[in-house]
Amino acid sequence: MQDEETWARDSLRDIALEGIRERRRARRWGIFFKLAVLAYLFALLFFSARPLLGLGADASAGPHTAVVEIEGPIMADSRASAERVIAGLERAFEAPQAQGVMLQINSPGGSPVESSRIYQAIQALREAHPDMPVHAVAGDAMASGAYYIAAAADEIHVDGASIVGSIGVISRGFGFSEAIDRLGIERRVYAAGDEKAGMDPFTEPDPDEEARMQDML
Repeated sequence: MQDEETWARDSLRDIALEGIRERRRARRWGIFFKLAVLAYLFALLFFSARPLLGLGADASAGPHTAVVEIEGPIMADSRASAERVIAGLERAFEAPQAQGVMLQINSPGGSPVESSRIYQAIQALREAHPDMPVHAVAGDAMASGAYYIAAAADEIHVDGASIVGSIGVISRGFGFSEAIDRLGIERRVYAAGDEKAGMDPFTEPDPDEEARMQDML
């Protein structure tokens, strides 16, 4: 009888210990899978963030061409903002084993201020790294401000189907001076300064104002 009780007690103890060991194994596997998921998410975020910084090449690689992407409209809050592109340019030019920099451009243009900042940054980096060749490569579009940026490169490479060029500034307006005369409408403008009321669509165009506008453009 005592042997049966001892056997039963030992069996219960073995079952309890096995349950504890099983829970420990489950916890270890749970921790392993959680760490694996975190590592995967970290890697995914890292590689997703690289294009946002404008750098397509790995600065830690061997001899390579550093690729800086300029994709989409060039605006302050876009992927091709001056802040992001310049950060990528700085990393590309300063990469220890970079043999050259390629501007991979697919953009219709955008803000003249943002485009000018990128252009000036390329010029400054080229002065600081005079032996670093810079080539611009067009995608579907390299127009307006994007072409202005490309002009900072040593060479520009385009496909026959790429939309290239269209640099300039445009100002549009309408003239209603004859219409308000026919309707008997009197135009009243109060301004401080000789040029504050210039290019008024409700008055006849002034040659001096037109010349100033053309010079500004």
